[in-house]
Amino acid sequence: MAKIVTTKEVRRFITSSLRAAGGGAVQCEDLADILVAADTRGHYSHGLNRLEMYCDDYTRGTTDKDALPSTEKETIATALVNGNNCLGATVGKYCMNLAIKKCKEAGVGVVTAKGSNHYGIAGFYGLMAKEKGLIGISMTNTSPLQVPTRSRVATLGTNPLSVVAPAAGDDYYALDMATTTVALGKIEVARRKGEKLPAGWACDSQGIETREADVTLKGGNLFPLGGSEISGGYKGYGLALMVELFCGILAGATWGPHIRQWQAVDETKVADLGQFFMALDPSVFGDGFSSRLQLLMDHHRDLEPIAGVESVLVPGDPERTHEELCRDSGGIPYHDAFIRDMGILAEKMNVDPMKTLD
Repeated sequence: MAKIVTTKEVRRFITSSLRAAGGGAVQCEDLADILVAADTRGHYSHGLNRLEMYCDDYTRGTTDKDALPSTEKETIATALVNGNNCLGATVGKYCMNLAIKKCKEAGVGVVTAKGSNHYGIAGFYGLMAKEKGLIGISMTNTSPLQVPTRSRVATLGTNPLSVVAPAAGDDYYALDMATTTVALGKIEVARRKGEKLPAGWACDSQGIETREADVTLKGGNLFPLGGSEISGGYKGYGLALMVELFCGILAGATWGPHIRQWQAVDETKVADLGQFFMALDPSVFGDGFSSRLQLLMDHHRDLEPIAGVESVLVPGDPERTHEELCRDSGGIPYHDAFIRDMGILAEKMNVDPMKTLD
């Protein structure tokens, strides 16, 4: 059964937990923006589910609590940013704001970052560009959890990518996806709820498919998008390598199998993640971009659905539906297991637990 927590209370809990771990004010507020956005949009794998790991990064000293990102080199349309090992949310917001600024001047802005950390949902940064009437693209490499097609060994991360574009009015296209079949956080959510994994999500330490969350999280790994080779997993593997090209390689950051394992309890190595941000002004190309995109999306929404479902969706529709649910509910609905685990975290961090509305 779900319990409702106001977004204000969720923010309070996030920032107080991070400050208790030693986080600086700017970084804590930046991360709160992204974690609240993740849960509000229904991406529970990347919201409060991740909070304890960010706190642990501070307490272990693997993230610099006082650092801020800096620009190392730039042209009118490009920049290379050093995250200086600060929280990934702060790096991401800095980079996309810089990409937007350059886009306003040159029609396109491309920024890569090195020295970063986990930055939350990739779609958050595309939404920043969309709010300015621009197309926003973002990608990041992550700790190795993905087994390449035909391999038993994980060498790539979930390596998510996002593309967000403004349509007519308040509507928009918002692709936000991992290049694995699912993000690791969805395995963690399944474990919290005591649920079996769907087929095609994950494998054990020998590369054999498993439906057990605990097996996956204790030495197992994730399949590429598409699953096995025969079902097209090599395409997800190719996309993951593409993300690595734009992030770890292009930015001069750590790449692939050399990235630290974020969830390891004894990990002291810094992440040095690579990230990619692009803002693109559609007005410098063909006329009527937003109205034409609206026609494209509505054409697909109006298709006759298969039996058992209400409608055909386009990327971003499920998130908008969940945002409406949160508005109608007066807050974010959380599973009992999340409330329980956040209570344990509150005790660990010596902060007040989250208060629910019921």
